[in-house]
Amino acid sequence: MKELSVYPVVYKQTVAWGDMDAFGHVNNVQYYRYMESARISYLMALNIFDQEILTVVASSQCKYLKPVFYPDVLHIGARIEELRNSAFRMHYVLWSETQNQMVATGEAVMVCVDKVTAMKLNIPDAIRQKIIELEQGVGHSLISH
Repeated sequence: MKELSVYPVVYKQTVAWGDMDAFGHVNNVQYYRYMESARISYLMALNIFDQEILTVVASSQCKYLKPVFYPDVLHIGARIEELRNSAFRMHYVLWSETQNQMVATGEAVMVCVDKVTAMKLNIPDAIRQKIIELEQGVGHSLISH
């Protein structure tokens, strides 16, 4: 699990029986839910939900490396790879305890919008600084645009 050491937030996800599909492995949609849970955990570490902004998903993708089966526990690393003016790009690694290896990776671009108007706005300076500090805590230096 050394791959996770450069991720400031690692979310632990127990795979449920109902996460599997008719083919007997975890359904592809579940991976996005798992990454969402890791993203929320990261955003909570920033106290972003106490701000006057919302974050919305502009794009997301997942690369499936190995099928996952019940029972298993996944460790999902979340970090921010890139800071932009009003958006940031997150990266995820999904690590299987049962398989002792990475089973998927993913990314999402999140855009900050005003809670009232839903108009795009710049990442608040305090949030930007918290992101930089959180990432530096695991030796990850951000590319800022």
